[in-house]
Amino acid sequence: MGEPKHALLSKDGDITIGGLFSIRSIEVLPSFDFIQKPQLLSCSSVNLRDFRMAQIMIFAIEEINRSEQLLPNVSIGYKIYDSCGSRMSSMSATMALMNGQEFAAGDTCNRQSPIHAIIGETESSATVILSRTTGPFTIPVISHSATCECLSNRKDYPSFFRTIASDYHQSRALAYIVKYFGWSWVGAVNSDNDYGNNGMAIFLKTAQEEGICVEYSVKFYRTEPEKLQRVVDTMKRSTTKVVIAFLSRVEMVNLLEQLSIQNITRLQVIGVEAWTTAKSLITPNSFHVLGGSLGFATRKINIEGFSDYVIKAFWDSVFPCSQGEGNSSQVKLNCSRYQDILVLKNYSEDVPEQRYASNVYKAVYAVAHSLHSLFKCKEPEGCKKGLTIQPQQVVEALKKVNFTVKFGDHVWFDNTGATVAQYEVVNWQQNSDGSIQFKPVGYYDASLPPDQRFVVNTENIIWAGGQLEKPRSVCSESCPPGTRKAAQKGRPVCCYDCIPCAEGEISNETDSNNCKQCPGEYWSNAEKNKCVLKAVEFLSFTEVMSIMLVFFSLFGVGLTVLVTILFYSKKDTPIVKANNSELSFLLLFSLILCFLCSLTFIGRPTEWSCMLRHTAFGITFVLCISCVLGKTIVVIMAFKATFPGSNFMKWFGPAQQRLSVLAFTLIQVIICVIWLTISPPFPRKNLEYYKEKIILECSLGSTTGFSAVLGYIGLLAVLCFILAFLARKLPDNFNEAKFITFSMLIFCAVWITFIPSYVSSPGKFTVAVEIFAILASSFGLLFCIFAPKCYMILFKPEQNTKQHMMGKIPQS
Repeated sequence: MGEPKHALLSKDGDITIGGLFSIRSIEVLPSFDFIQKPQLLSCSSVNLRDFRMAQIMIFAIEEINRSEQLLPNVSIGYKIYDSCGSRMSSMSATMALMNGQEFAAGDTCNRQSPIHAIIGETESSATVILSRTTGPFTIPVISHSATCECLSNRKDYPSFFRTIASDYHQSRALAYIVKYFGWSWVGAVNSDNDYGNNGMAIFLKTAQEEGICVEYSVKFYRTEPEKLQRVVDTMKRSTTKVVIAFLSRVEMVNLLEQLSIQNITRLQVIGVEAWTTAKSLITPNSFHVLGGSLGFATRKINIEGFSDYVIKAFWDSVFPCSQGEGNSSQVKLNCSRYQDILVLKNYSEDVPEQRYASNVYKAVYAVAHSLHSLFKCKEPEGCKKGLTIQPQQVVEALKKVNFTVKFGDHVWFDNTGATVAQYEVVNWQQNSDGSIQFKPVGYYDASLPPDQRFVVNTENIIWAGGQLEKPRSVCSESCPPGTRKAAQKGRPVCCYDCIPCAEGEISNETDSNNCKQCPGEYWSNAEKNKCVLKAVEFLSFTEVMSIMLVFFSLFGVGLTVLVTILFYSKKDTPIVKANNSELSFLLLFSLILCFLCSLTFIGRPTEWSCMLRHTAFGITFVLCISCVLGKTIVVIMAFKATFPGSNFMKWFGPAQQRLSVLAFTLIQVIICVIWLTISPPFPRKNLEYYKEKIILECSLGSTTGFSAVLGYIGLLAVLCFILAFLARKLPDNFNEAKFITFSMLIFCAVWITFIPSYVSSPGKFTVAVEIFAILASSFGLLFCIFAPKCYMILFKPEQNTKQHMMGKIPQS
C-alpha cells in the first residue's frame, strides 16, 4: 500500500467533520517507474479563496465548541484535506477521510466511518466524484459552491446537500437577463465538465423558450489548449456582441489569457458565480477584455469576528507550524508543507470580498444543528452521552434542519438538498485610481414572486468598452410595423428578413410574424401599419369627366330647346307641319327628357336615384322612339294615301298617332312598375372588382327587368329602322324616312356597342359609358331628324313651300 494522505489541518473531537478544499491549484505528479513505492502527490500555488474556506470552517467549528446552547458538552473535530483542484487528489483525499490514517495490510473494515459529514468540494465535477464515492456509505456531503444541477438527482446523490442554489436557477436567470436587455443573438462558451455542460444545457433550453438565438455554443477543458484555441477563433469570427461564459474559474483564467493575447475586446461578457467575482482574474490586461462584464454572484456577507480570526487566532492556535508541538493524534508534521501558506499570515484584505465563506459557515452550522437534534441536547442538561451517531443519521437530520444564523440568513434544505437561489448581479467597473471593483447593480431572488425575482438598475451599469450605452446584439434588426418576419433558410429563427405586407394587409406591431388581412371595407394605408376605410368611388359631380358629361347634357337640352323655339315660330310652315307637327314637338320634348335623364346617373347612388335613373331612361327613350316610329308610319301612310281610292290616313290620323305613342310608352311603364315591384335597383358596395377601393354602384336588382327594358327599346328601334328603311325611296323632295333610317342606324349602333363597353368598363366608367350612350343616341336623333329641317328653315326658306315639298315645282 502507498503512503496514507495526511490532513492539511486537523483536530480531534467527539464528532469529526471532514473538509475538502482546493487550497492549492497546481498538482505535480510523481514518477511512476514501478521500482519504488509511489510518492504522495505534491501541490503548489496557493488558492487564497479556498484557503479562506478552510479557515471559516475551523472558525465556525470553534464558535460552536464554545457555544453553551448548540452542543454544550460535545466537541467537534475536523480533518481538512487539500484536493489540489485535481480529481486524482480529490479521490485520494476522499479515501483518506473515509478510512482514517491507521489502516495496515490485513486489517478489516469495522464499518464505522471516522467522520460524520464532509464539507466540500469547491467544484461540481470534484463534488460528483466525492458524492458518488461516499454515497454507498451514506456519508453526508455538504458543498458550499458545487452548483451543478446534476447533483439535484436524489436517486444518484441521496446524501448530498449544499448551501448554495442549483445552477437550474442561475442558468435560467442568465436567459432572463439576456431577454431583459433585449439581446436576441448571443454566443455561449462553457467548461467541458459537469458544471459547465449541465448549466449550459439548461441555459440553451431556457433561451430557446425565451426566443433567444445562440450563434455558437462551444466548450473546452482546462487541459485542452487546442480546443481553447478553436473556441477563441469562433469568438473572433462571430457577429454577436454578447457572450455567455458558463465557465469554472480555472477555464475562465485560460480563456481570458487567450483573449488578451489576441486583443479580442468589446465583448459584453455575461458570467456566472464561479468566476464573476474572482480576484485572481484581475490582471493589468484583464479589464480590456472583461471591463463592463455582468454576472451573477453569491451575496457578500460579513461574518462578525472572522477578519480578526484570520490575522491572529488562526495562526496562533490552529496552524500546525505555529505550535510548538503537534498533539498526540497527529503524525509528525513536516513544516515544509506549509511554507507557501505562511506567506498569507498577515494578509486579510480579501476577507470582506469572500462570497462563499458564509456558505461554508452555514454548512458547518447545519451539521451542528442536525447533531443537536440527534444528541437530544436540552438546556441546562446538555447533550446525552454515550450515543453512537452514524453518518446516515446525520443525513436524515439534515433534511429537517431549519434555523437562522447570526447574520440573519435562514437555512433549510429543499427536496433536492439545496437552498433557495439568491444572487447579486455585479458589474465589472474601474475606479478612478484604476482599481477594479465588482459593483452590485441588481439581484435575483427565487423566493420572491415571479414578477419580482429579477431587478436590475441599468443606470449604474458600465458596459463593455467603458460605454454608457447598452450594446445591441441581434442577428437581424427589428421589423418595423408594416412588415413581417421571414426566416432565413438554414439560420436560427432570430435571423430573418423584413418583408413588406401585401396590399390590404397590415402589421401594427414590431417584429410581427404575420400580416393581418384588413376587414372587407378597409384597406391598408401606405405604411401598411393601419387599416383605413377604403376610398368610395362613384361618378360625382365634381370630377372633370362628370363636368364634361353634364356640359354635353345641358348643351343637348339647350340645343333641343332652341330647335323647339325655332319650330314653334315656324309652326305654320310646310316643313314643320309635315309628318304631324304634334309628334315633332313631342319628340323634341322626349329628347329634352333623354338629355336630362343622363344627369340622374351622376352623383352618389341612393335608393331613389337608382330606381329613378333606370326607369327614367327606359320610359323617356321609349317615348322618343315611339314618336319616331309614329313619324315613320305617318310617312308610309301619307305615301299610300296618294293612291286613288286610298283611305289609309283615315286609319292613322292624329288621334291614332297620339294613341300609338301613348300605348307604346304605357307598355314600358308597365314593365318598369313590375321591375320596381319585384326587384328594384338598389345602391350596392362592390368590393370584388377593386381590392383597394369600394365601387358604389346601382345594382340592377333584377337583370331580367333591366333586360326587358332594354329589349323593348331595342324592339321599337329595330321596327322603326325597318319601316324607315322601306320608306327611304318614296318619291318626295323631303322624304323624312331616310333621315329616320340614318338616325335609327346611329341609335342601334350606339346601343349595340354599349353592351360590351358597359360590361368591360370598371367602376364609375360603367356609369360614364351608359351616360355617353344616352347622349350619343339623343344627339343622333336630334341631328339626323331635325338638322335638315332647321337647315331648310334657316338657310333655304324658299324651299319651305308646299309645292317644293310635294316635288311639283318644275326644274329650271
